[in-house]
Amino acid sequence: MDSNVILCVDDERMILTSLKAQLREKLGSEFIYETSENASEAMELIDELRSENKGIIIIVSDWLMPGIKGDEFLIKIHQKYPDIIKVMLTGQADENAIENAQKNANLHACLSKPWNADVLVNTIKSGIDKLSK
Repeated sequence: MDSNVILCVDDERMILTSLKAQLREKLGSEFIYETSENASEAMELIDELRSENKGIIIIVSDWLMPGIKGDEFLIKIHQKYPDIIKVMLTGQADENAIENAQKNANLHACLSKPWNADVLVNTIKSGIDKLSK
């Protein structure tokens, strides 16, 4: 893989802008930061990046999105790309959705909105550490 990508998926552009800025500030130029405003756009982007030999190592996804909930989206990702680390970011996910993602998508973590930037970065770092073992 040529480069490692962190993909943030949320239907609110302001949240995506904030996530990208915080991650870039804390993690620097070690990664490529991509965003998608919905699950289908994210799936297309992942397929495209993989075909360009770029490795999506982490997906940070909102739970409450139009069309498909975050747990269902992360399960689809896991079925196609089980090596991607998955983090759910949410203000509304119910326990069943979190359990569903943990059981069927190998969810690495679920963080609440509003998130703490340091906690998010440490979660991503622990996910990356998991990959390198």
